[in-house]
Formats: sequence, structure tokens, C-alpha cells
Amino acid sequence: MGGALRVGVHGATGRMGRMVLAELADVPDVRLAWACGRELPASLDADVIIDFSTPAAFAGLLERAPCPVVSGTTGMEPPAAPPVALLHAANFSLGVAVLARLVREARAALPGWDLELVELHHNQKRDAPSGTALRLVDGLGPQVHGRAGPRHAGEVGVHAVRGGDIVGEHHVYLCGPGERLQLAHVATHRGLFAAGAVRAARWLAGRPAGRYSLDDVLSG
Repeated sequence: MGGALRVGVHGATGRMGRMVLAELADVPDVRLAWACGRELPASLDADVIIDFSTPAAFAGLLERAPCPVVSGTTGMEPPAAPPVALLHAANFSLGVAVLARLVREARAALPGWDLELVELHHNQKRDAPSGTALRLVDGLGPQVHGRAGPRHAGEVGVHAVRGGDIVGEHHVYLCGPGERLQLAHVATHRGLFAAGAVRAARWLAGRPAGRYSLDDVLSG
């Protein structure tokens, strides 16, 4: 693809949308094709679109998108067979994507060990546990959110801490007899999520229709 990558930004008035705009301004070979809030412009001409909007606004975008879409919109499950290339993620941290791989590898290698996850976020975060926490342990066992008694074999404990201005931390513990393994990711500034979305957009541009993930980006 010759020339600068042309990126449209949907949901540009929200916090993540504004951070994506700031990230694009610092990338010399990527240029902003258009930006909007939830209302789409008449023309969506771009090489790739980055979306941080709402489930309803995302659905409208997907109906009209003429190019691949990278979306961080939460509270929905995107279609399994989208009409364009679609990469959807609740968290665009590449470190979190690697953590998810490691958690699954560790769980497979250490059957029978107790698995617990503790996540920390700022005191105004609306969801608890975080969407990222739930995805990190999705499919690894029945989940218990908080606990008021002893754990049961095979369950996965998920615990949320809210306080101050914590950007985001996810700590995973696998506990066996006489030892434990700790895996953790700590975010220190929110700009990393915008940088991850832009990297995903670079990778997705020009791909055929279908569902993609950050794992695909990491795999090259």
C-alpha cells in the first residue's frame, strides 16, 4: 500500500478517541482521513477505521464500512463473519495480549493448581471485574467474583480493587503445593492503548474480510 496510511476515527469525541487522534498526530506515515463522534460522515473513505464508540454506533459503522475496522467498543459481541476485516479487543495493550497467552500456557502446564486473578483500576471505573480480567481467564474454569468462604476445586477467583487513579493492573496467581507462580501486567499511562490500536490498524489494513485478534498482530 503506497503512501501514508489513511485512518478514519469513529468515536473521536470520547476519551479513547481523543487519545487515538493524539497518537496519529505523532506518527509521520499515518494521516487522519476523517474523525467523527457517533454520527458517521457522508463518506467513510479510508484505508482502515479505528472505532471507540457505542454498540449501536458500531453496528451502524459496520453496515457501511468500506475498509477494515479496528474496534475497542465494549458491551457487545461482534459478528463472527463480518463483511470487512474486523479486529475487536477490549484492551489494546500488547503486553496484556502476551499475558493472556502466558496464562493459558501456565494453566495447561499446571493442571490442578488454584487460579486467582486480582485486578486494580481507578475509583471511577464502571465495570467490576474489568472486561480484560474476564477475558484473561475466559474458559479456564467456573468463575467466582469475590469470595465469602473457602474455594472449590477448579474454580477461578476474580477480584476487583478500585481506588485512586490506577490506570490498570492485572495480577494472576497459580498456586500449587509448596509454590506459586505470579504473572502480572501493569499499565502506567493510558496512551499505550491508543498506540496498540494504531499498531493493530497498520497490521489490519488491506486484510480480507474476517475476524482477527491481537494475537494475530503479535504473530505478524
